[in-house]
Amino acid sequence: MREVSVDRIREEVKRLCIEGAYILEEDVQSALKSAFEREVSPMGREVLTQIIKNYEIALDGVLPMCQDTGIAVVFVEVGRDVRLDGSLEDAINQGVREGYGEGYLRKSVCHPLTRQNTGDNTPAVIHTRITEGDRVKIKVALKGAGSENKSSLKMLNPTAGVEAIKEFVTDTVREAGGSVCPPIVVGVGIGGDFEKSAILSKEAILRPIGRPHQDETIAGLEEELLEEVNKLGIGPMGFGGTVTALAVHIEVYPCHIASLPVSVNIQCHADRHKEVVI
Repeated sequence: MREVSVDRIREEVKRLCIEGAYILEEDVQSALKSAFEREVSPMGREVLTQIIKNYEIALDGVLPMCQDTGIAVVFVEVGRDVRLDGSLEDAINQGVREGYGEGYLRKSVCHPLTRQNTGDNTPAVIHTRITEGDRVKIKVALKGAGSENKSSLKMLNPTAGVEAIKEFVTDTVREAGGSVCPPIVVGVGIGGDFEKSAILSKEAILRPIGRPHQDETIAGLEEELLEEVNKLGIGPMGFGGTVTALAVHIEVYPCHIASLPVSVNIQCHADRHKEVVI
């Protein structure tokens, strides 16, 4: 049994929140540069130039890359041979609290009805899983509302099949248009039940761009959907072009014989996610 201090977890969550706001992961940077090379629209290329420049300014100045610094979504895997010396949830929320405070990040979390701001961007949205081993893995995503608001879930008829799934995904992106700040990453969750499909779609956007699904059939569907989405012509920031999405990632899970849940979670070009293993 290995003991892990929740104080260490707090420190790491704080760091991930601060760094996530201004340091773009290498896979996203590479995808944006590749998108610039592929984009045929002059306006689209100019927009991508400005997007890339914005990230460089954020990094150089230690400044948030977007004014919407998001709601903190935290996926935690705790090895069964780990013993924590305190509350995991309290440590994560304290890390978010300190990260958003010390990083001077906008606090955007409020009561859903009164709209009273909580003042420190907590509580975070926390998903916890028990795994093998003696390590704690933490993934933090700073999820902005613009792209989240255009995400969608549909309970398809179980006989609908792949074509219905493809239609739902492309329709969701089409309806979102330029309001989700493309080029986007599209996360698709297929299966499970109502809430599981949504969690799968959120996990899907955290997968590094350029890493296809390990199942060849699913990976093939990812490629097909990416092609279909980019055919929509929405383009960077909705000004038209050939690159609407940087990637489509799919995660699947067995479901009930009488249902086919499908969720689409959209991530804007400010694809802010960080992770650490303790």
